[in-house]
Amino acid sequence: MEHKSVLIIQVGSAPEPLRQAHGDIPLWFCELLGYLPEEVDIVRVFEGETLPAPDASRVAIITGSWAMVSDRLPWSEKTAEWIRDAMAIQMPLFGVCYGHQLMAWALGGDVEYHPQGREAGTQTVYLNAAAANDPLLSHLTEPFPAHLTHRQTVTRLPEGASVLASSAHDNHQIVRYGPRAVSVQFHPEMTPEIATDLLRLNRANIEKEGTDADRLVAGVLPAPDAAEILRRFVQDVTGYSKARRSIHAAQ
Repeated sequence: MEHKSVLIIQVGSAPEPLRQAHGDIPLWFCELLGYLPEEVDIVRVFEGETLPAPDASRVAIITGSWAMVSDRLPWSEKTAEWIRDAMAIQMPLFGVCYGHQLMAWALGGDVEYHPQGREAGTQTVYLNAAAANDPLLSHLTEPFPAHLTHRQTVTRLPEGASVLASSAHDNHQIVRYGPRAVSVQFHPEMTPEIATDLLRLNRANIEKEGTDADRLVAGVLPAPDAAEILRRFVQDVTGYSKARRSIHAAQ
């Protein structure tokens, strides 16, 4: 069997309107990283697909989801166990949103609903002092915009984890668990177009919660620095540095 250096652990599927317009979540990651879907392994754990054994020569990306970590769904708990096994052999891991929260939970932290509710739209992420010496973030010297959509949050970090960045709403925007394990609350894989369509799709819920959805839509910005964090993480492991390409154009 062909060895593929990137494993995408898919923990949820985008709503149908987003899939029709932009494809499903793994495609968003592939477009960011410059891979075609057939060049990576995609395991849909939320549909019961089985993960391969952890492998320190590969990099695993754990995606976002519309599920909640605190529900402790069976597939999620199995994935948490896999994360612990992967950490034991120092397999490179990168968690995004749900994946960020699941990594924290799997490694001994806590995840709950955020007491201030939803964080959505393009928000500013602020680096802290520890980020200045982190090689993954060396391209960043100032706060940067990132696309966000979440209602749960990491409320307690695992022992040994360190926070590298925060936002006004959430203290844990970038967390490092070890030399080869990082997670982010924001979505580096989202383009402004995806972020805008998601806000429009969630308009009713956002406005029910007391936030002006039109203001959030108007505030959507490109987020290249956020995207570069994931791109650099994967490049450091795989040595793959192909420029971002459009999969739709390639097909």
